[in-house]
Formats: sequence, C-alpha cells, structure tokens
Amino acid sequence: KIFPPYYGYQSALDIVPTFLEELGLDYIDLVLMHAPKMPIARNECSQSGISEKECRQETWKALSELREKGVMRNVGVSNFMIHQLQEIAELGLAPIANNEFQFNAFVPPSQHELFEYCMENDITVTAYYPVGGTQEKHKAASSETIKLLSEKYGKSSYQLLLRWLVQKKAAVIPGTGNPKHMKDNLDVYSWSISDEDMAMMDGLRSSEEAKKFTYIDLNWFA
Repeated sequence: KIFPPYYGYQSALDIVPTFLEELGLDYIDLVLMHAPKMPIARNECSQSGISEKECRQETWKALSELREKGVMRNVGVSNFMIHQLQEIAELGLAPIANNEFQFNAFVPPSQHELFEYCMENDITVTAYYPVGGTQEKHKAASSETIKLLSEKYGKSSYQLLLRWLVQKKAAVIPGTGNPKHMKDNLDVYSWSISDEDMAMMDGLRSSEEAKKFTYIDLNWFA
C-alpha cells in the first residue's frame, strides 16, 4: 500500500520502487492507495495547494506509469467511495483492479451499493472485518438469523459469514493465528449457501441486529 503522506505524482514515483528493494522482488502483484485522504496527512499535494481530488488523480497517474514499466501488475484503492472511483476512472489510465473496504452482512446499505458498483465495473473487492470487526465478531454469533442458519448448515457463524462473502465473489481477509480457525476458514470452499438463505442474509443490512455493529464510515475520507 501507498499511504497518504506519499500521495502526489513525484512522491508516488519515488516511493513505490523502494517497495521492490524492501521485499526483494522484481515486481509487485498489487499496490493500493490506502485511503482517499487522511485529514492530518501532509504531503506533496498539501504543500502545492492542489485539491484532494487532484491529489488522488496525480497519484494515480504516477501509479499507472509505474505499472506500465512493470513495477507492479495491478493498482487499486482502499476505502474509496463511488464518486472517488469515478474520478480515477475518468482519467482513462490503469484500470482500478481492486477496492478494499469494510464489507460484511451487517454493514449499511450504502456499503452494499458500493460493492454492487464495484462488481458492475469489474473492480474486485477485498472485504476487511468480514465477520463484523475484531472487537465485534461475538455480536455476529448472537444474531438470530445467523444462529438459525449456522444450525441448518452445521457451520459456525464465522464460516457462514465468510461463505456469504465468497459466494458474492469478494476476496476475504480474515485474520487468525489459530490452526483450527485457519482450517475452518479454508473449509468455506467446500460447501454453499442456498439462494433463499443468501437473500435472508442480504436482509441483515437493514435489520435491528445490524445497528449493534460499528463500521468505518467512508464519508470520513470524503
């Protein structure tokens, strides 16, 4: 990832090649812009007085050039909203390969709209906090809908939520150091959820249960 303090055309051109040196690689599969902006970040753009939109676009121009040179094969973003994705797309440069943002069955409808936009525009999605977040995953297990379906499929609540994401064609990044949990996570590829039950889980976004969860409001980055 390239972080906002390194945004700007020249800054991005300078910093990304150092990733190859640090990693000892000939190329990188994917480089992401970590966020549309960070309110407290000072960078080349803030020093030159250009807008946040122009800063993102100048950074993307640099990343596109580096991609053309073979430094990385794909470029993407993280926590970008629809209008911010459109600002990048209008440049007509490197395609947006991926958007990484918080996505699970309990996030608000706006996050689901973002997901659908990405799917419709060939932008893969990486879902972080796939079961509700590090401090809130226990809430998912207490959901009546999830408990009902977990019993039906003979799977844990976490497996159910991961499978829902996989079936939606999201890339999922659950974190664990527990070998048993790793095995359970990989097991989500061996079974599937029915269309009817997928629709039931889709409805969680507007349920009272969803209000128990906190989420990263992407408007903070607007």
